[in-house]
Amino acid sequence: MSRMICAVFRSRRNPDTYLFVDHQEGFARVPEALLLQLGGTERAMTFALTPERKLARSDAADVLRAIEHNGFYLQLPPHPGASDRVEDT
Repeated sequence: MSRMICAVFRSRRNPDTYLFVDHQEGFARVPEALLLQLGGTERAMTFALTPERKLARSDAADVLRAIEHNGFYLQLPPHPGASDRVEDT
């Protein structure tokens, strides 16, 4: 998949935790247990995601693959002391 309209939801329980899903599928393939663990969600943004797009903490191609295969991508907060940005290689 080379392009997707991606919806991003913020966890109400876990700061800096975001759930990325295909806008058309929504939560259809997200496990109920994960949704419960997030303590509810609120939409943060919707945007066109391509493998080339720069994301703050994740690699766009990895996000696309995860959504395609699993139905979602979970972005967790960075570990203390870890860099907030994905480095170009």
